[in-house]
Amino acid sequence: MPRFIAPFALAAITAFAALPVAASDGFTFDSIDGGTIDTGDWQGQPVLVVNTASRCGFTPQFDGLQELYDRYRDEGLVVLTVPSNDFRQELGSEQEVKDFCELNFDLDMPMTTITHVTGTDAHPLYQWLADEGFTPGWNFNKALIGPDGSFVSGWGAATKPMSNAITSKIEALLD
Repeated sequence: MPRFIAPFALAAITAFAALPVAASDGFTFDSIDGGTIDTGDWQGQPVLVVNTASRCGFTPQFDGLQELYDRYRDEGLVVLTVPSNDFRQELGSEQEVKDFCELNFDLDMPMTTITHVTGTDAHPLYQWLADEGFTPGWNFNKALIGPDGSFVSGWGAATKPMSNAITSKIEALLD
């Protein structure tokens, strides 16, 4: 191998090795409220991760996400909302997203800043999910991560947060 290639190969191997092998290993996001969100803090809890957009036809699902969070949070469920403009339906700034969600939906679940969820710029959690076989095809796609940090199941935008498909999987993890 030529000498100039070896450093690049080593850098690529090192970067890949740094990716967590399970969500419980911890991924960090910038929080829309300031500071950071570390998924490692939720080790032992199921986490539903949802990529969202404020100007999408599925935006009313915020109500269902909040209802889901309210129903199961005392049992340990975390619902993490990840605003994204990857499908070109998000507002222009984090402050606009935050104001929109507070005014229209009174959300109190964890929310990240606007984040890439697809492609080469996808956040490491979404890169990990892609490796697990789940890549959002649109806004309001939902990925359930088990208490052990493994990928459990994923759903598209048409599956409502309070559907039996989702709640039955969550309840099985809370037992």
